[in-house]
Amino acid sequence: MSGPDLRRAAAARALDLVEPGMRLGLGTGSTAAAFVALLGERVRDGLDIVGVPTSEATRVQAEGLGIRLATLDTMPELDLTIDGADEVDDQLRLIKGGGAALLREKIVACASRRMVVIADAAKRVSRLGAFPLPIEVNPFGLTATHRAVEAAVAAAGCAGEVRLRRHADGKPLVTDGGHHILDAHLGAIPDPETLGAALWSVPGVVEHGLFLGIADAAILAAAQDGQAEVTVLGSLA
Repeated sequence: MSGPDLRRAAAARALDLVEPGMRLGLGTGSTAAAFVALLGERVRDGLDIVGVPTSEATRVQAEGLGIRLATLDTMPELDLTIDGADEVDDQLRLIKGGGAALLREKIVACASRRMVVIADAAKRVSRLGAFPLPIEVNPFGLTATHRAVEAAVAAAGCAGEVRLRRHADGKPLVTDGGHHILDAHLGAIPDPETLGAALWSVPGVVEHGLFLGIADAAILAAAQDGQAEVTVLGSLA
């Protein structure tokens, strides 16, 4: 069973949580895109919901599917956000930001009554950190911020290289918010809370990809005897 099949299975289970009239946060990334695609089918069949996208890519996809959209300025409280994750541990701590949308993803998730993660089971880890931790930073003073982030990472008991994310042509990636991304290749994060606090102490850091105490549940799909088997961490209620 392929990755797209597993992502679609997790997305389909999350779609069961959607009720008419809901205000939904729409995540970013391949698994979130699978959910938005299924949601678009339900909207075409008459489901009435309003979505707030977490990236321009998601906005374009949702608009193309006829999903009614709003912003947090006009609709500041949401019922549910469905989004993917790059890593999730058994305490529902996440690393997000592989798609460079972590700032908007965290704002939308924190504006929601519930956040549910959808992913294939390979994203479940015993300890965060194998996936590089994205850190969104202001372009102003980038070199100084980069050095300060490296110091904060070391002070939090982590080791590894912090790299500026670039496109294939060598130009720095620019997020939807006009920022850059530093990726911390740490291998393991012994204390995510300590690292998160250390990063927040750095002027120039706009947001980091540690989502701590935000997710309420994770829907994980794994291949079992040629079929997708879905398990849930946390509570979907």
